[in-house]
Amino acid sequence: MQTPSPSRPPIRFRGRSFMAVVLAPSAPVADWLADLDALARRSPAFFAGRAVILDVTGLAPGRDDLIDLVGALRARDIPIMGLEGAGGAAGDGLPPALSGGRPAETIPTPDDPAPAPAERPKATGSLVLDQPVRSGQAILFPEGDVTVMGSVASGAEIIAGGSIHVYGALRGRAIAGASGNANARIVCRRFEPELLAIDGLYRIADDIDPSLIGRPVHVWLDGDAMRTSPID
Repeated sequence: MQTPSPSRPPIRFRGRSFMAVVLAPSAPVADWLADLDALARRSPAFFAGRAVILDVTGLAPGRDDLIDLVGALRARDIPIMGLEGAGGAAGDGLPPALSGGRPAETIPTPDDPAPAPAERPKATGSLVLDQPVRSGQAILFPEGDVTVMGSVASGAEIIAGGSIHVYGALRGRAIAGASGNANARIVCRRFEPELLAIDGLYRIADDIDPSLIGRPVHVWLDGDAMRTSPID
């Protein structure tokens, strides 16, 4: 065995946590894929740049079915970085099997909110951004609230464990309550979002009341419904 050169540092391995989208297909898979296609038509960049985990616990697919499903998602430009609940169906040629993930708010997938875990931590703390959030930027702060002193551009994304406050225009995606906080709010001075989400409930641009566009707006949850109201 060759020893490392004294002039070179040793190889180091570090752990790091990232937030991933979890897709959990339901039967019949063809109908679920059709719903996914409908979501992609309404929000074409929904999966762009996201880490995606495929949870097939509810399907218990055979290996051939799993290969077909992963292939169908790849054909839709949704690369899968890992599998949950695949059991013996996982193996060579498929993404690696994962286990032990900690439940959190995932970016909602198709039209039903993900079930909430029994106990969910509430976020504390705050992050203040003095600069606008540019297109293509993603701000992730699961510890608490995010305040943007400028605007959030189209194609940008903010994921906050608590509330999101935007003192300029909100044109990108705002995902609040990402640590399981149903009391999180989204407030902005100019309302033009691509997508809104609070604690697993989401709304895309096509579902937003046109009379609110361009106005100061407050967004919150009322039970299982997302409410939006202008700020006078």
